Order: sequence, then structure tokens, then C-alpha cells
Amino acid sequence: MVRIEIEKLVAGGLGLARTPHGTALVRGGMPGEVVEADLQKRKHHLEGQVTRVLEPHPARYHKPLPPSADLPLEYPAQLPLKQGFVQESLERIAKLSFAVSPIQPSPSYGPQEGLYYRTAAQYALHPLGGLAYRQPQSNDLIRLTHDPLIALPLQPAFELLSDWPLSSLEEVVLRGSVYEQKVQVGFIGGQARFFKKTAQALVQEGLAGVVWAEVSPKGRFRGRIQHLAGETDLLEDFGGVLSSINVQSFAQVNPKAAGMLFQEAARLVAPGRKAVELYAGSGVLSLHLAPFFKEIVAIEINRGAVKRGEADRDRLGVQNLVFQQDDARVLAKHLPADLVVVDPPRAGLSPEVLAGLLEGRPAQILYLACDPATWARDVGRLVQAGYRLDFVRPYDFYPFTHHVEVLSLLSR
Repeated sequence: MVRIEIEKLVAGGLGLARTPHGTALVRGGMPGEVVEADLQKRKHHLEGQVTRVLEPHPARYHKPLPPSADLPLEYPAQLPLKQGFVQESLERIAKLSFAVSPIQPSPSYGPQEGLYYRTAAQYALHPLGGLAYRQPQSNDLIRLTHDPLIALPLQPAFELLSDWPLSSLEEVVLRGSVYEQKVQVGFIGGQARFFKKTAQALVQEGLAGVVWAEVSPKGRFRGRIQHLAGETDLLEDFGGVLSSINVQSFAQVNPKAAGMLFQEAARLVAPGRKAVELYAGSGVLSLHLAPFFKEIVAIEINRGAVKRGEADRDRLGVQNLVFQQDDARVLAKHLPADLVVVDPPRAGLSPEVLAGLLEGRPAQILYLACDPATWARDVGRLVQAGYRLDFVRPYDFYPFTHHVEVLSLLSR
């Protein structure tokens, strides 16, 4: 064990410390803390895990949190760190001097800031019964009796499933709606026919619906899926737009925060004739933008997301929004456009999408990001190619974690 002092947090929520043997990156330490850590030698640095906090941060949060909560500070103390992640990425990676707007905190879902915000969660089944989280960077299971990060509608479902016999399953997935105060459950693993009666019983106990999915090497809900009981979809309010969600879909897990971002995005852009949204999901942001453009094309590769988006569009009577089930790399086919919206995965823009933007040169690019480092890399390239960075604001969608969203606008 090595005694070190954490200087600051860097990308990925790792604490940076200096040792006689080189720079160390450790998980579990907060800025200014003196800790003991188990360090392993890597090619260019040391890496490890905090084993004991000797001198804690004055704002360290001491109540129980799930293992995914890697920023255990009182909520107000989390926000400057996340603001710093974005500002530092912009200066270090993009090489840009630009004043980032103040971070938008997560709206409150209860009496205590930063808790009860997640409307989706995944749990492993513990061998001794109950639900568990997998310890980050390992397969070790941490049994949970309570999860203070999941939204209030999910809490009774968590308690119910913690006591329910669910042998032969690998995972349980919860997806809830704050708007409807309902919860769906996904069973991962085993065979669907063994869970039909269980699913019907859970619906009788108050759950909205139950879905089964096979374990797939492609990822959760990427293989066979079977609806077992109850409702197939729920509605969630994202900033005034009611969008369809379900347990197997991707949708933002902090709906109030996401709704605020979508509303600000719609205020930022200049109205025009045509907008194109890449990585559109079910098109919630396109629905926010629809009043400001004559035509919007929402491009999304996932068939289920496209079907939900089209159903929402028709239900809301939006006539100028067209969905295309396709890869984002087809951008060039849909240009010219006044605005292109991008919300890529953590890896950022692919070379093909970046090339399409630089060749098509839309007047505005609205860039939403979940990784400040890859966002800064892409913004730097766009600015080098002649775009101007007009606006940046971090959004906190994931309190008590190092994750931070970024809303930005570029123009030429």
C-alpha cells in the first residue's frame, strides 16, 4: 500500500497523484484527500484503487451509495468538478480559450439534491438472493438493500424484486416513468417460458409490464426479446414532449435534466428551412426543434427507436419530421441543411461523419456529447476547419458519478 495525496480528478473520474515512482491514477479518491492505494505499474504511469481514506474531503458523502457512484461528495461540491472536466478538455484537447457557461445542475426529484433521479437501472442476481451491482472493473457482486439513485417510482419495484424468487436469471432491468409513475421490468437470461407466470404475478402486484430477453454477446436486449405481460410502452415527459419509452429502449435516465437541455437547445439554434439530426434515437430533440424548421430528418440506426419516434410524431401531429433508419454516415445524402444535430456515442464523431460535416458545411452544428474528451477533440477539428464555437454548457445528468453531458453550438 502506498500513501498518496489526490491532486485532482481527471477524465474517467480518476484521481491524479504524484509519487516518487511516477504519476498515479487511482479510483476512489477525491481532490485533496490523503489515501492509501494499491498501485500497479502500467506502461507510462501507475494505476490502482483506494483502499483506505486517511484524510477525507470535507464534503465527502458518507451515506451508502451503489458502486457506480464514483463521485461521493455532497451534491454542491460535485458541480465545480464537472464544470472543470469540460473547461479543461476544451483548453487541453481542443486548444481553445472559451468561457464555458455555468453547469446546469440536475433538477431535484425529492428533498435531497442529487438523489432519486435514475429512471433506469440494471442489477445482477446475487447467489444468496436479492439484487446486486457488479463492482467496477471486476465481476464481484455487491448486494444491495437500497439504491438511493433510482427514481421514486422504481423504489417499490426494487424492494419487490429483492424478495422475489428469480432463479436462473442473470440480470433484472428496471425502466420507469416519472410522468406516469409506472415501472417496467426486463428479465435477462434463462428461458422465457419459465417466467410467464412470474411476469403475470408481478403485473398483478402493480408493475406495468414485463419483458424477457436472451443473453447476447452483442449486449443487453440485442438478441431475442419476448413480451411476457402488461404494457409494452410507457410515456415520459422530456421538457414538455411526451415520448414513448420501454425497458429495452435507450432513453435518457434523468428526464427532467434531459428536458431542460432539449429546451435550451431549441432556444439556441437559428430557425431555418431544413435540419438533420444524427444518432436521433426516438427523435425527442427533433420534436423540440420541429416548430423552427420546415423539414427535419431524424437518422437513427435502431429500428425500435425509429418505430417509437414515428408513433410519437403521429400522436403529436408533427408533420414536418421524417425518420430514416440508417447509419449516421449517410449524412451527405441529406445535405445541404441549415442545421445538423449530432449526439454521438462516447467515441465521438466517426471520420465519415466528421468529413460529411466539413464537406456539407451546414450553417450550424448543434453538438450534444456524453464524453468531454472526444467532444473537445471533434470541436477542435471543426474550429480548425473554419467553424466558430458559440456556446458551451455542461449538464449534470448523472449526480454522484463523474459523467457529464455537454451542450454546444458551432456556426460558420
